[in-house]
Amino acid sequence: MMKAKIKVTLKNGVLDPQGKAIEGALGHLGFGGVGEVRQGKYFEVEIAETDHAKAKEQVKAMCEKLIANTVIENYDIELA
Repeated sequence: MMKAKIKVTLKNGVLDPQGKAIEGALGHLGFGGVGEVRQGKYFEVEIAETDHAKAKEQVKAMCEKLIANTVIENYDIELA
């Protein structure tokens, strides 16, 4: 078994209203000096595969087909 850790973030230039809301809320809570905030998603997926290259290809396919909206999101995969 391998575990894939997947981080999904919005591409540069894509508006991030949730990140803006968090940024504003942090300022209202007294956290000064906070710059731009961008939010994202994190997934952990267990895969019944022992070959690193095959596992990476499977997870990449999962990201392309379901986990990430590749029009507006980037994803990064880490296998452990």
